[in-house]
Amino acid sequence: MTTHRNPDVYVEETSAVPPSVTEVGTAIPAFIGYTEKAADPANGRNLLMVPTGIRSMKEYENAFGSASTETIAITVNEDAATHVLSVRSMSVPAPSFLVYYAVRLFFDNGGSQCYIVSTGSYGDRITLDSGGTRGLQVGLNAVAREDEPTLIVIPDAVKLTITDYSQLVQAVLLQCERLRDRFGIFDVHGGAASLTRGELATQRGFFGNSGLKYGAAYYPFVRTTLHPAVNAGETNVDVTVGANRAADLGTFRTSNTRLYNFVKARLNEQRLVVPPSGAIAGVYASVDAARGVWKAPANVSLADVVEPAVTIDNHQQEDLNVDTASGKSINAIRAFAGKGTLVWGARTLAGNDNEWRYISVRRFFNMVEESTTKSTRFAVFEPNDAHTWAKVRGTIENYLTDTWRRGALVGATTSEAFFVRCGLGTTMNEQDILEGRLIVEIGMAVVRPAEFIILRFAHKLQTS
Repeated sequence: MTTHRNPDVYVEETSAVPPSVTEVGTAIPAFIGYTEKAADPANGRNLLMVPTGIRSMKEYENAFGSASTETIAITVNEDAATHVLSVRSMSVPAPSFLVYYAVRLFFDNGGSQCYIVSTGSYGDRITLDSGGTRGLQVGLNAVAREDEPTLIVIPDAVKLTITDYSQLVQAVLLQCERLRDRFGIFDVHGGAASLTRGELATQRGFFGNSGLKYGAAYYPFVRTTLHPAVNAGETNVDVTVGANRAADLGTFRTSNTRLYNFVKARLNEQRLVVPPSGAIAGVYASVDAARGVWKAPANVSLADVVEPAVTIDNHQQEDLNVDTASGKSINAIRAFAGKGTLVWGARTLAGNDNEWRYISVRRFFNMVEESTTKSTRFAVFEPNDAHTWAKVRGTIENYLTDTWRRGALVGATTSEAFFVRCGLGTTMNEQDILEGRLIVEIGMAVVRPAEFIILRFAHKLQTS
């Protein structure tokens, strides 16, 4: 207490309101994979293996370049009498590197901020670890040192061998479980093809048995509105007219504009098939912003998507959603007439776990745990007494009351929605206090998605 020596009236302000909890970001993905380049546009600093925050596709292109360009071959026939052009054959390879497309789908589907970890250039082979300096596993290790990312997305993982893919996805789940502040979004290996029940069982085995509540898998790949990439000189498009020798498209830009325009139009009709993880991350971000992290990121249409690469019906989805053998759920992406392509699943890989079955529940707990951890650090080295306990308890109770009012928790009253306990004889004993432990117990009744809507109909008999 201040000692006053001069007779006067003194005003002292005391804080009656506990510190507030600031919510952490919930949908900030780290995209890990190969890029055209990796250099800071401001100073040329090498960004290889450096997690770099961006907020737009323009920022991505300035630092990490554009999409990879594959060699496209097209053979054109010209009718001798009418001079009408037609395509005899066209070969459009699938993209070799996928991060560019994933980031684009992320922003187009509502994403606003993400991290990029460049693990190598387009001249490299996609691998887990190349000398400890490049590779997807090395990039994943780099992300572990960053605090802000809350989602892990590795679209290039589907280009790995099955053994390496399995090792990588399990490493992602292990990191998420250890840090408890992030969640993995996975593309099913081979997701561009129709998978049998046996093949799906094999796919589930790739994820192992640890940390399943910290990740979700999606199937199938999606056919997008994105076109095959053409380089600046258009030299990656080989055009053959009749029996003539092939020439790159750029040579026809001025010499044969009719042929040039015809080929360009045919290329614009092509639709790339890519893994859905980038678009899914965008859905997470848009749903979090519009409704909250407690809203399941499902029954939402995907922007820039024409259709799923594989059509799934209700019977087929039964094998995806509920698996009695392994318990690992795979979320379906389906097309519905009049609604477009929708995310039609909201389960974690721990699909049979009553506590952690739903993505929204796991991610909500991630947010609350991380937010309260950071906001109660003021209590470190404070006296471990009733005053500090009340302050910590009040801080958390105020925060959870606010989340309850926003619809995140179930219950007619706050006492039904959550509890916060902290005190001697409640959560701590005298030994805990002597050893410097301040223990808080928090329980929350989180809202869960209505996954199965059951409508019961009956004939109403005539009464008169």
